Amino acid sequence: MFRKIAISAVSALVIGTGAAMAAGDEGHVHDVAFSFEGPFGTYDEHQLQRGLQVFTEVCSACHGMKFVPIRSLSDEGGPHIPEDQIRAYAADFLVADEASNPQLFDAANDSYRALKSTDNFPANHSANAPDLSLMAKARAGFHGPAGTGINQLIHGIGGPEYIVSILTGYTGQEKEEAGTTFYENTAFPGGWIAMAPPLEDGRVDYQDGHDNSLHHLAEDTAAFLMWAAEPKMMARKQAGLTAVLFLTLLSVLLYLTNKKVWSAVKGPRKEH
Repeated sequence: MFRKIAISAVSALVIGTGAAMAAGDEGHVHDVAFSFEGPFGTYDEHQLQRGLQVFTEVCSACHGMKFVPIRSLSDEGGPHIPEDQIRAYAADFLVADEASNPQLFDAANDSYRALKSTDNFPANHSANAPDLSLMAKARAGFHGPAGTGINQLIHGIGGPEYIVSILTGYTGQEKEEAGTTFYENTAFPGGWIAMAPPLEDGRVDYQDGHDNSLHHLAEDTAAFLMWAAEPKMMARKQAGLTAVLFLTLLSVLLYLTNKKVWSAVKGPRKEH
């Protein structure tokens, strides 16, 4: 009996140590207080607009968002940009489109057209640059001791926090392996990432004059990518809250009805 207990204890120690080491390899992700967190949280319209500016001026050079319709930028609860500005914004993107002019399209001389507001954002331009449409959801892992997700439950650590941690986690150290330059990053799994630091203090001049330090640029970018992955989050929260209130009221009414229906059968309690 004692032997079995000892073996179980040693096994648990080995597994726990391995899990802790694995958790350490995942990199450090720190908590960020976003406005959309929690059951009553909402997107900050101005923050989303600033995040769109960062994506347009910096991220879109390599990354795309092929699953996000450009017209959704005018939706309430999102960036809420006027439709005329959205049409002008979409026209700045040129994409190769065989279907628009098949007579002039060939491998040597592509046919290009400007995007419309009814189109989606362009796809990524590089094979090594992942699409950012669902990045905030794809990186919403379980953070905390041994990946238990306790931090995510309490602090809301998920995809946006991971994005902020990546964008602000560069240490300035570099190394080259097999002809590829890697950059040390405290948040990236393994500690080294092939993407050069995309942001720095003052990289983007905000139109609204907001602070454009590195941390604010990273937070605005992460918030915008969260909206891109969950554009209907506010509507979903509202529907969930309405359902909870309805079920609570229904439960109270059913309880009172049950007491009234069975009161004649049960009668008053007799004291002995």
